[in-house]
Amino acid sequence: MNQLNYHHLRYFHAIVLEGSLTRAAESLNVAQSALSIQLKKLEESLGCALFDRQHKSLKLTEEGRMVLDYAKTIFRTGEEMLATLQNRSGRYSNVLRVGAVSTLSKNFQLSFLREALEDTELEVVIHSASTSELFNQLRAHNIDLVLSNSPVPRDHERRLHSQLVDNQAVSLVGPKKFKKRHTFRFPEDLRGVPMVLPSMESNIRARFDLIMERAGIAPLIAAEADDMAMLRLIARETECIALVPPVVVHDELKSGILTELYQIPDIHETFYAVTASRRYPNPYLKKLLARA
Repeated sequence: MNQLNYHHLRYFHAIVLEGSLTRAAESLNVAQSALSIQLKKLEESLGCALFDRQHKSLKLTEEGRMVLDYAKTIFRTGEEMLATLQNRSGRYSNVLRVGAVSTLSKNFQLSFLREALEDTELEVVIHSASTSELFNQLRAHNIDLVLSNSPVPRDHERRLHSQLVDNQAVSLVGPKKFKKRHTFRFPEDLRGVPMVLPSMESNIRARFDLIMERAGIAPLIAAEADDMAMLRLIARETECIALVPPVVVHDELKSGILTELYQIPDIHETFYAVTASRRYPNPYLKKLLARA
């Protein structure tokens, strides 16, 4: 067998992705006839046909499907190598790139990354965005991990992996005026009281609504927010009871601005570290996740 020409393999990969020689030639900015010649040379070097030419549409042969799988692995590995090398630039000897879902508690992020932030030989780069955007960056190896409050959806499970790193209680907090002498009765004492709640998309909110529905109590909702930082601000600036993990309002509880009224035993906030399969993972990542 002749030595493999990776340019030819790249052309084959592009033809399959684009679905036709014409579109592949346009995307590669080469003539269709030239692309056809390169494909023929690849087939000759491999000693097999990659497409079934009995069909008008491009249909891969069994060998073609096998070559495509190898091509995907080869080019994905190359992209990973480039991303890894590009991410090593800077004055620090090591870099850890973290993606955090934009609605995630900043206090949790600080707590989870504290040792990494205190490492004098490590630069920590934190980027906030939507879950889908961060997963795309993780698959492209632009970041090392994603911090999220939900695990990887099933349609992403093949290349991404979730690890539960924390499981925290969820409480009702509010100004001191709600701290009555008698023990807070949940959920009875929430009847008619203005509340600040996470948005409907939150797992916390879904479980809370179910408890309230079973108790026959409709919460009086003063505000909703999908961002924990915003929930924290609303909780401290209003005369409402807020549903939040205590870590979100840690400073306010410590200073006495807010008080914890009741810890709900059936509701917890989960925090996950999501990583991608990599041939050469960030060496600090293993240390970070081992402590979780």
